[in-house]
Amino acid sequence: MTTPLANGHKAWSSFSDVCKRGLLGRPLITGQLQHERLSNPVALGVLSPDAISSTAYGSEQIMIELLPAAGMAAFALLLPITGAILLILVLVAASYRQVVMVYTRSGGSYVVARENFGPRVAQVAAAALLIDYVVTVAVQCAAGTVAVASALPALGPYSLEITVAMVLLMCFANLRGLREAGARFAVPTYAFVVMVSLTIVVGIVRELMGNLPTYDPQHMTGVVSVHQGSGLMMGATVLIVLRAFANGGSSLTGVEAISNTVTTFRKPEGVNARRVMTIMACILGFLLAGVAWLTHVTHAVPYSDGYPSMLSEIARAVFGYGVVGKVLYILMQVSTAAILYTGGNTSFNGFPALASFVAGDRFLPRPLMKRGHRLVFSNGIIALTALSVALLVITGGSVDALVPFYAIGVFTGFAMAGYGMAKHYLTVRGGRWRGKLAVNLAAGILSTIVVGIFAVAKFTEGAWLIAIVFPLLVLGLMRLNRQYRAEAAVLEMSRTERPVLARYTRHRVFVFVDSIDLAEVEAVRYGNGLHADELTVVHFVIDADHAAALQKRWEIFEHDIPLRLVDCPDRHLSRAAHELVLRVLADHPDTKATVLLPRRTYSPLVGRLLHDRTADKIARAVSRIPGAAAQIVPYDIESRIAEVTRA
Repeated sequence: MTTPLANGHKAWSSFSDVCKRGLLGRPLITGQLQHERLSNPVALGVLSPDAISSTAYGSEQIMIELLPAAGMAAFALLLPITGAILLILVLVAASYRQVVMVYTRSGGSYVVARENFGPRVAQVAAAALLIDYVVTVAVQCAAGTVAVASALPALGPYSLEITVAMVLLMCFANLRGLREAGARFAVPTYAFVVMVSLTIVVGIVRELMGNLPTYDPQHMTGVVSVHQGSGLMMGATVLIVLRAFANGGSSLTGVEAISNTVTTFRKPEGVNARRVMTIMACILGFLLAGVAWLTHVTHAVPYSDGYPSMLSEIARAVFGYGVVGKVLYILMQVSTAAILYTGGNTSFNGFPALASFVAGDRFLPRPLMKRGHRLVFSNGIIALTALSVALLVITGGSVDALVPFYAIGVFTGFAMAGYGMAKHYLTVRGGRWRGKLAVNLAAGILSTIVVGIFAVAKFTEGAWLIAIVFPLLVLGLMRLNRQYRAEAAVLEMSRTERPVLARYTRHRVFVFVDSIDLAEVEAVRYGNGLHADELTVVHFVIDADHAAALQKRWEIFEHDIPLRLVDCPDRHLSRAAHELVLRVLADHPDTKATVLLPRRTYSPLVGRLLHDRTADKIARAVSRIPGAAAQIVPYDIESRIAEVTRA
């Protein structure tokens, strides 16, 4: 593809460039990269949907574990379990309040761990956050679809398709350069907070008036199984309680989001981030406690199919079935779906940015640092989409099946932040450092305990996969870093030694050919321009008749460049080239050898189907020889075909 220029010439554009322009719009230049600073009210709405939206499924996940084992006693156990989760929320929020004051750069627990324990230990936090971002997309979008299906049950059988479509839509929007900034992204958060708060207040008033309806789970169809015992410990073993607590821990996901984006706040960034962190934690605590209490008094229960959601059942009980009640119920479901989908979309900013950050430390592939067509980290967005869609397909898009993948990564990040800040205060100290040390150490220890509880209690329900993937991911990051460091050690020059730029004593150039055409002629012409001491054209003989015809045609040109025929009976061209160059360098130790490989380039798709990549294989084999270099000389066929066609 070509684009007209002012001087009459045409600039070349690939087919992929044309597709990108059509799908994503015109490319943005680097100068258009801007970071919008957020006011505190907008920042609260933009950065907290992941955390606040977990209210929609936190209590429900606790009840899913308790009801089959404890029966109606589950409603009594719900409140103390929620109280334990709120205690952890207080400690984690207090820890992150200090993180945002000390580390005003983006990165959250990864930066904390890297600065206090070094880049290698920090990969534990990196792996935790990367897994968390992937699972967040899946869980939030799946829960958002549950909210939709709760209001429109006819869509329930298509939940997986709807969820995957939403993830793909988010991917497309973010590849176009969607920015999570501005009031429009804060609206779902505030709408959800208002609707759930209204539900809690109206529920309390109706309970005090004695007219709040109560469900009878033991006689409802479609709900999860309810144990028929009534005692607190009837089937509710310690393991069941721990599993319920682990499920409820998913309510705290997203608490770290503010620490990951401190640079988006207005100055002073740390002070503003701490204020927003405090407000977010208070709102989250209020909503969690309120929904748990309403669950306790209404006896709302989750359904086996996942919909209607328990929050939906609470809203129906509180608002009733009148005209106003139905309107409020619809508003509740719309705001719930909106904040859940928005919470899932936050990962499309967090994951690519973190991946770029880790890649900058040489623990992830460098292509993740590349900004794409619209100045976003396109490779990170595509990787996140592929991983989250795969996870949704594997689990069938079920929130219940996804939760076991959740808390290990989340609470590992909390633990790394807590331990990192404890190390910081042990090293730096300062005012009231002992109290700060105690808070962070407690947050780290409790988060570690939760990770252990989750790994044991939910092991058979999917946590085993994270328990395997997590250490493998950390080891993979370490191995990748070793590879990058090994490459750098080979390529870097000593700071004390000046590079030698003088010419080699002798320079021999070989042009490998398989026929005589314009591509070979161009390579020979390029070889002449290198002013080598000796230029030789080489053909590896696989077919004797073809080699003889090539020799005759070469003699017709009547020039001084010799054609050397080298037998290759086993047809292993890479090995033959390797041996030829080794033999030349052994016979002439003071010689530098350069191999030129003509390569005809075709259209990307058709070319790969119709032609092999022999030149690349030979170049790779020759380049491994000290004192030898291989260079591919491209000759573009596609553009010449286009020129002939136009003519």
